[in-house]
Amino acid sequence: MKLLVAALESELVAFPEDLPGFDRLVTGPGKLQATYALTRALDATAYDEIVVVGTAGAIDARLDADVYEIAGAIQHDVTDIDGIVGHHVSLPPRVELGVDGVVIATGDHFVDDAEAVAVIRPLGAGLVDMETYAYIWVAQRFGVPIRVLKAVSDRAQDGAITDWHAAVTACSRQLRDRIRADYGV
Repeated sequence: MKLLVAALESELVAFPEDLPGFDRLVTGPGKLQATYALTRALDATAYDEIVVVGTAGAIDARLDADVYEIAGAIQHDVTDIDGIVGHHVSLPPRVELGVDGVVIATGDHFVDDAEAVAVIRPLGAGLVDMETYAYIWVAQRFGVPIRVLKAVSDRAQDGAITDWHAAVTACSRQLRDRIRADYGV
């Protein structure tokens, strides 16, 4: 059995309530809710794989409105004791998935302005979201394989939240198509 994970119900609107071979988990937005919900789910049930789907803002202009496989994640909203942005005092600066894809920067706020993007972009990520680092970190603690697919919903610039609201349903359809193509369900 696999676990289909999303932060928000709106990211799953194109998915049937019952997807053969998958349990479903909606965690809520942000790193704390993602960590809590996924930890509880993995503590209760053994899964063969976690498949995360959701939306992300593109901070790399080369990334179009498409679905991207995530290769690794960093945290853009932490600073270590030496003042290094993107480094946590006790967590790895980057969690890796061992696949080709895009690096995503996770933080506990919705990125929607050019100044924030200018700070995050040099950290080496192409996308931003609010949960992926937490999902990967938790899955690795439990030793469960995890795959993360993100659909670009906005450019993480001024007005991004409006763009996200307008795009989330289309992103859900793109993600549903990808799951159908990759898993046959």
